[in-house]
Amino acid sequence: MTEAIAAIPCSIPGARRLLAISVASATHMTIDGRRILSGIAKQAVSTLASPQRIAVRALGVEGDEQADLSVHGGVSKAVYAYPHEHYAFWQTVRAQAGVQAWGEDLPAGMMGENLTVTGLLEADAHIGDVLRFPDCTLAISEPRRPCYKFEARMGFKQAVKMMAQSGFCGYYLSVRSPGTLAAGEGFELVPGPREVSIRELFRAKMRKESGGA
Repeated sequence: MTEAIAAIPCSIPGARRLLAISVASATHMTIDGRRILSGIAKQAVSTLASPQRIAVRALGVEGDEQADLSVHGGVSKAVYAYPHEHYAFWQTVRAQAGVQAWGEDLPAGMMGENLTVTGLLEADAHIGDVLRFPDCTLAISEPRRPCYKFEARMGFKQAVKMMAQSGFCGYYLSVRSPGTLAAGEGFELVPGPREVSIRELFRAKMRKESGGA
């Protein structure tokens, strides 16, 4: 099941809302001649057009698998969320790179995220903040670190660099209260200590990895 992101309506600008839930089985993909196991190729299982309720447990979304638990998975990185607002950027840079047509919409889950959300960007998402849904509570734990699998998924060699420069990384979530989620639900942001934002931490990590101060 796929649903183009641009086709998903957001009736209230800035509203915090879950637009899609996506999962994947860990499967092999070929990257630079090597067969790599990955769960990055997410497919939507709950959309606004078909808002199926999906179970969320301590280690993640039902039906989702992770191949490399050092990158995605485990208690602190059980669920990955990505802001819908950044999809237009990726559609543009992919078109510029010649890997998709101009005006072509990306399907939900294209960034490898479990939850495609709106209304909560990295600058406003802080470590320890809680996303309270009607039947599930999640807590922001850390930013996503882009890797070669993301680059392969996006289809062009500068994708990791583009994420690092833009700061459009999304955020990992731990599961505070297991339950269920469905596309279309709103969520409340309950502030945590508010000591460091996802944007700030991501930029610090990227500077460190690039050898910057």
